[in-house]
Amino acid sequence: MELENKKVWVVGHKNPDTDSICAAIAYAYLKNQTDSEKTYEAKRAGNISEETRYVLDYFEVEDPELITDAGAQIKDITIRKTPGIGNHISLKRAWQLMKDLDVVTLPITNRMGKLEGVIVTKDIATSYMDVYDNHVLSQARTQYKNIADTLDGKVIAGNGHAYFRNGKVVVSTSNPDFMVDFIEDDDLVILSDRKESQIRAIESNASCLVVGCGFEVDQEVIELAEGKKCVLITSPYDTFSVARLINQSMPIKQFMTKKDLITFQLEDLVDEVKETTSKIRHRDFPVLDENNNYVGMISRRNLLSMQKKQLILVDHNEKSQAVDGIAEADILEIIDHHRIGSLETVSPVYFRNQPLGCTATIIYQMYQEQEVKVPKKIAGLLLSAIISDTLMFRSPTCTELDKSIAEELAKIADIQIEEHAKKMFEAGSDFKNKTTEEIFYQDFKMFHTKDCDFGVAQISAMSASQLDKVGEDLMSYMTQVLADKNLNMVFVMLTDILEESTKLIYSGNEADKLVEEAFSCEPDEKGVILKGVVSRKKQLIPVFMNALAERA
Repeated sequence: MELENKKVWVVGHKNPDTDSICAAIAYAYLKNQTDSEKTYEAKRAGNISEETRYVLDYFEVEDPELITDAGAQIKDITIRKTPGIGNHISLKRAWQLMKDLDVVTLPITNRMGKLEGVIVTKDIATSYMDVYDNHVLSQARTQYKNIADTLDGKVIAGNGHAYFRNGKVVVSTSNPDFMVDFIEDDDLVILSDRKESQIRAIESNASCLVVGCGFEVDQEVIELAEGKKCVLITSPYDTFSVARLINQSMPIKQFMTKKDLITFQLEDLVDEVKETTSKIRHRDFPVLDENNNYVGMISRRNLLSMQKKQLILVDHNEKSQAVDGIAEADILEIIDHHRIGSLETVSPVYFRNQPLGCTATIIYQMYQEQEVKVPKKIAGLLLSAIISDTLMFRSPTCTELDKSIAEELAKIADIQIEEHAKKMFEAGSDFKNKTTEEIFYQDFKMFHTKDCDFGVAQISAMSASQLDKVGEDLMSYMTQVLADKNLNMVFVMLTDILEESTKLIYSGNEADKLVEEAFSCEPDEKGVILKGVVSRKKQLIPVFMNALAERA
């Protein structure tokens, strides 16, 4: 399978907000205009919020594909295109294919491409060494055509497409008068050019005769065989060689492994596959697609040639906020406007971090720097991201550059900023059809210090009444989040956009003390009102971090 090594994912953080989604789409577009060597695809690492849904629908932009893990998958490694074979081919043919393809395992598939089993060299060796029963050829329902092919012979009478279903294999070297004593109905008889013996075998109701040494068969014998529906095969091999080779004509279905098969899917993570294969002695394993159709084979050696996924991160640089498996990926770039976080890279990357109110502002600058025209839809996405992240310029994170760029984008997108912002925020604060879990995780981030792990969700609305309706449910839900995420504390910012204030609620050991230390207030079990506080990035997290540092 061809490696997708020229694809680069552009992705924002988990629980993505409007900036995270729109920045990914806009930056992927920019990269595709400026780099013809690779294909850049916008992705998302979580569910789309109602606010972002409004924006994407308004500008008629498709949702980025959801990704849940950036670790290497089976589809990212070299998959050997060993063709599937039918279960009717002979052991000899299977062995020859293994030599021609230089493999030790062959996949067996049906006409629909579904995997039926596998056969390995050990299975073929077993057929040579462990088969002693002279009925095995008929028990395997061997086709006469397979027998002729295996013996490099040809069928000169009877139906070569029929199957040897009953009887045993007999080598006749004795006097014809004694043949009736050991030849039974439906037996397969191996003999020489002696015409009398051939006739006697046919008259004894043999189902098949194999005449070796390349001898010609008398026409009288051929006609008798046709009349008795006896298959007549001639082979260039001597009697001993015929007897030695004939078991190789059995179909592989008699010896293939068809139960407890170890298979993998294209989407399976390489790390998990490595763990599985380390416990199994097989060298090769079949790969199936999402419809369970056979795709190809992989080996332990293939797992070493995996191609890591290549990513560009936007709107975050914290490992805890990145898509799962980020440590297994190659990060090519990071475009962000947050504090420098915990993410580490193996090699140097392009890292652009500016103290602005929105990642979209940075990306618009990059369009200008690279002299790429901003399409109307992209301008609408970038504008929406700035409106969202700056709370329509109310957030202290908002700079004059954010505001001036938003005004430029509004002209390109032909959008009235205030009207568009109002509809966005109304869509985002419509909680009627959402579960408490969906509301909580629509904008949630985790943070880590040496001694404390905590999470902060932010819920914004146009009025306090909208926030009060969900606040009580969120208060009780935070206890579950503490356990699910293994955190010390959890906070929820209930931000009133118009009033430019936040009600902060919390849960966890000493969460109230941290709020008291950080904001010099007296919080109670219902939370605390923080007037003028609307930015998690600039007004909450830095204050918490300083308070935690002073404890140390």
